[in-house]
Amino acid sequence: MLEQLWQSVIQLPSYLIDANKRIYLPYLVSAILMAIPVYWTLEKNKSLQSFIRFLFPREVWLSHSAKLDYCLLVTNRLIKAALFAPIVLTMVPIAMAVSGALETLFGPSLHLDVASWVVISLFTLALFIVDDFTRFVLHLLLHKVPFLWEFHKVHHSAKVLTPFTIYRSHPVESYLYACRMALAQGFVVGLGYYLFGSALSMYDILGANAFVFIFNICGSNLRHSHIWLSWGDKIEGWFISPAQHQVHHSNNPKHFDTNLGSALAIWDRMYGSLIKASVAGKISIGVGQYDAGHDSLVAIYAKPFIEAIKTIIPKKVKSRAIEEKRE
Repeated sequence: MLEQLWQSVIQLPSYLIDANKRIYLPYLVSAILMAIPVYWTLEKNKSLQSFIRFLFPREVWLSHSAKLDYCLLVTNRLIKAALFAPIVLTMVPIAMAVSGALETLFGPSLHLDVASWVVISLFTLALFIVDDFTRFVLHLLLHKVPFLWEFHKVHHSAKVLTPFTIYRSHPVESYLYACRMALAQGFVVGLGYYLFGSALSMYDILGANAFVFIFNICGSNLRHSHIWLSWGDKIEGWFISPAQHQVHHSNNPKHFDTNLGSALAIWDRMYGSLIKASVAGKISIGVGQYDAGHDSLVAIYAKPFIEAIKTIIPKKVKSRAIEEKRE
């Protein structure tokens, strides 16, 4: 177990060279490049020094909130290695179950005779769309179900945003997202196998789904940052811009539960939760007009369990407990 935990820690630098990780070096470089026009518009006295200060303000990167994010990158990795592996859902049995269910309902696998490039294109696109849709659904539940919100609140308790805020999450939420990924991929693989047989493959760029790579290279790391980058009203009706995701982190009640999508904005449009950067106005980051109390690692890990349990205690029991305290 100790060896497994140690391996998990020493593998953390590999995040910088893994195209499936948000802090992959080319994604970070692309974010810096996309920050240049924002800097150019805002700053009058331009220089390399002022650009570096613009990218890395001390009050953001060295804040207590940001330091907690750095710690969570490591501690969550250790928890995942120690606990998740034995209990997380995996894609293969789900894919087999989906394919088997389709055969039971509609007969033997079709194994359609279609050009390989069509199969690969459809499979790659389906993986991207189903993954994005299921992310939206789970994200919506994390916001709307009080029990789940207490765990997701950890992410929203960040008082500043940096690319490392993506790793500011409670292990319960991380587990739910891991299971969601297995279900989404398993469904697409099972359906693909039923339609086209085992000759399934994906268009990838350096090991990442081509569509995911394109999304990440287009400034995804600016989503969790202090740099306001809007893509304009037309594009933001289809894709979530970095500025739109910053609106999602706003502490203004008007912005709560908006822009829940990851890459595609169409789910928010359908649900009615889309807000474009042009109408959001100036924002401040946080969970609202109160402190979530997530000011230490102990509080981040323990408090959500306590508060989540309170959400499922019957109101009668709560009122009785209050009365007993008064007496």
